[in-house]
Amino acid sequence: ASSNFEGVVQIWDVARSELVAELKEHKKRVWSIDISSADPTLLASGSDDGTVKLWSINQGVSIGTIKTKANVCCVQFPSDSGRSLAFGSADHKVYYYDLRNPKIPLCTMIGHSKTVSYVKFVDSSTLVSSSTDNTLKLWDLSMTASGVNETPLHSFAGHTNLKNFVGLSVSDGYIATGSETNEVFVYHKAFPMPVMSYMFSNTDSASGLEADDASQFISSICWRGQSSTLVAANSNGNIKILEMIA
Repeated sequence: ASSNFEGVVQIWDVARSELVAELKEHKKRVWSIDISSADPTLLASGSDDGTVKLWSINQGVSIGTIKTKANVCCVQFPSDSGRSLAFGSADHKVYYYDLRNPKIPLCTMIGHSKTVSYVKFVDSSTLVSSSTDNTLKLWDLSMTASGVNETPLHSFAGHTNLKNFVGLSVSDGYIATGSETNEVFVYHKAFPMPVMSYMFSNTDSASGLEADDASQFISSICWRGQSSTLVAANSNGNIKILEMIA
């Protein structure tokens, strides 16, 4: 699935490289979509219109809407359930919902000082969030009794992220993120400081020449499943396949 600036969510048949459906209920740009691993017919999308929409891919229509007061920048299902959902917002907060009761969040996580650009489940009870306040934060989802969690387990710092979407990915307790210094940083959930980093060269992807461009940043990052292999791309179009060696 993909989304665009017009607010359209598109469903693709990868085997045939064909567009099979367009979902057109959002009123503004859709920043993020996620398909539930536990229920592959269930999709969530988050938009600048301040809503999260839940979709049945088989039906082609939304089956639920969560309304918020700010832009929704990221949505994420846990890998083991289609009954809960987390999302990050431009109001600096992370929201965690039980989708069987979508009117009220099960927990609101407060601690970031700027927009929350990514959320990822580290495991079924732990969530990591990324913000343009230069930090990642690790949250314990079992601490939901009060409905508000203002105490993250860890705050991770070392990378630079003040304005761009730099990517976030998790694998077996390791958390990878990009940086506006054109570097990849890897943290472990048990430690607040980076365990390793990798600097991209400033090579122009078209000419192959070294570019004097301090504005380059990491724009996307992804672990290969639960392996030690990491794929990262930067704003200049360069892609690297990295292997984490202990």
